Amino acid sequence: MQESSIDEFDRKILVALQDDGRLSNTDLSDKVNLSASQCARRRVRLEEGGWIRAYHAALDRERLGFGLVNLISVTLSTHNRDNARQFTKLIGELPEVMDAYALTGEMDYMLKVVTRDLKGLSIFVNEYLLPHESVQNVKTAIVLETVKEGGGLPL
Repeated sequence: MQESSIDEFDRKILVALQDDGRLSNTDLSDKVNLSASQCARRRVRLEEGGWIRAYHAALDRERLGFGLVNLISVTLSTHNRDNARQFTKLIGELPEVMDAYALTGEMDYMLKVVTRDLKGLSIFVNEYLLPHESVQNVKTAIVLETVKEGGGLPL
């Protein structure tokens, strides 16, 4: 499905579901001014076409005991395909990593990592990142306040 193959109703459905993925087709129909059956057909088409990749629950990080959000920049020891694969494999195995981005510029990766506390951050950096053969340098920053998180796409 190309972007040109979605219309304004599809966009309204995507905006509504991005805000609340649990909407029933009846509730969705009220929001986008289409029948529930039309919304159901369009939702299935958007899912099958890859416009909607998944549905998730937004969990309360602090209530679940993850008091720190950390931004960690990583520079690799060497820049080759195998080293990058080893590092991305490591990151995929670490559940504390919420988001990971390969970058251009001075650093190679930026990680968003949650930990329970400073000790958890220390363990994460000193036992998982720094000893890994693909990693040369790590810089950490602790988030003081989350100003905006999990914003939707600007449809």
